[in-house]
Amino acid sequence: TFLPPADPSLRASLWDKDGSINMAAVPVDENTLSLPDLYAKLCHSGLVTRLLELARDEDLGIGGSPGDLTCQVTLEASEQSKALLRARAELVVCGLAVVPQAVQILAPDVVCEFKAKDGDHVKKGDTLIALSGPSHQVLTLERTILNTIGRLSGIATRTRTFREAILAKAGEGCKAKLLDTRKTTPGLRVLEKYAVRCGGGYCHRLGLHDAVLIKDNHIANLTPPQVAERVGAAVGRAAELRKAGREIKFFEVEVDDLEQFGALLTLPKGSIDYVLLDNMGPDKLREAVKMRDDAGSGIQLEASGGVSLESIGEIAKSGVDRISVGGLTHQAVNIDVGLDSA
Repeated sequence: TFLPPADPSLRASLWDKDGSINMAAVPVDENTLSLPDLYAKLCHSGLVTRLLELARDEDLGIGGSPGDLTCQVTLEASEQSKALLRARAELVVCGLAVVPQAVQILAPDVVCEFKAKDGDHVKKGDTLIALSGPSHQVLTLERTILNTIGRLSGIATRTRTFREAILAKAGEGCKAKLLDTRKTTPGLRVLEKYAVRCGGGYCHRLGLHDAVLIKDNHIANLTPPQVAERVGAAVGRAAELRKAGREIKFFEVEVDDLEQFGALLTLPKGSIDYVLLDNMGPDKLREAVKMRDDAGSGIQLEASGGVSLESIGEIAKSGVDRISVGGLTHQAVNIDVGLDSA
């Protein structure tokens, strides 16, 4: 069971006092959740616990034994410490939500006072957490939380930069949403997607298990009419799964050219939620938007492939509804945070 933070401002509304979550009350779409509620839902999978237990085993040995040898030979068990976790660069904060569970697993007697919250934009030198407790536990906890917050804050900060690039070029009224992808670090996906949300982006599908996304390799070597035929059959199978109680968040198809897209527009309205337009420049994206609008289709269009800070503004101006960027996660650089004695 994950125990929620003591600070009510950091606590998700979906948490009960014992840390359990009523998943029946959780919306299917993670992007409708507040950051605390999103983190609560992602934690419910158990993946964050497994990650932190792995971090413990990497540092302290399997199951936490033999433990921190340097602390054992250097410090007395009774020694107490106070420390401040500070940003060493301007950043968008992410990863503070992980700290209570890290404390629970690695340093159960350490007390944390949060000075910021995930999603905050802070300056170099700002304090994020004040920690106090047994010296050996503070030092045992240090590297795991610094690695986590540094990695996730790097993603959140990069996401915010991409979002600002969209607004600078396309204006505040731009409807295009910035999304992540599955190009995440193995084992860190739920946290890296949480980081994208902290930076102002949106979550795409969490994995292969929660949505349909027919990509180029699923329809390789097919003509446009054959693509439409195969997709139509898949739509029918997805409908059968939904009737049987299977959760499918959305149905999406990737296309490489406008001929394939045109073929998809011949399918019954409502069959497809999104079409991913892969590696198309702004002119082709605008043409796809016109084709969709002329057909009276409700399909939302997603641009993806090779999107950079330099190109994302023009892509957003093309009229697409979504832009997915793998580089939000796989090109993010850790941002420096440090723990200093108080």
